[in-house]
Amino acid sequence: MKIRTTALLVCAGAAGFVALHAQQQAPSVAASAKRSYTGIKNNFIKAAEKMPEENYSFKPADALETFERKQGAAKATMSKAELVAAIKESFDACDKAFDALTDANALETVAAGRGQQPRISVLYGLIVHANEVYGAMGVYMRLKGIVPPSSEGR
Repeated sequence: MKIRTTALLVCAGAAGFVALHAQQQAPSVAASAKRSYTGIKNNFIKAAEKMPEENYSFKPADALETFERKQGAAKATMSKAELVAAIKESFDACDKAFDALTDANALETVAAGRGQQPRISVLYGLIVHANEVYGAMGVYMRLKGIVPPSSEGR
């Protein structure tokens, strides 16, 4: 009898947990993408601001890009202030795309690259690429003895 009562209580508790969990809102793909984007945007801008201007021409090996070019400098040489402003302007344009993202339109197709792609694919592609570039920027910073923004306080 005691085992049976315990089993019933466990089942009732599990059923209550499942019912409570089912009532919670499903995770939002749009909110998740926006969180990821905001994180990389902040780290990318902070890295550009944190690297001293004299290190913008640094490249770890002849075959690699300079820190400045790694960030996507539009012209051969840009001052740190010009590049940081250009990065912020680029992210301002991206902000509009992420602000327009909703769960309802995430799978709508948009023109991208070689044709039509789901909106969420294009935006996650941007997040992935920005993380790849930021990862390289972090290596450049560490080679100069600078802690990248995402590692501060650890």
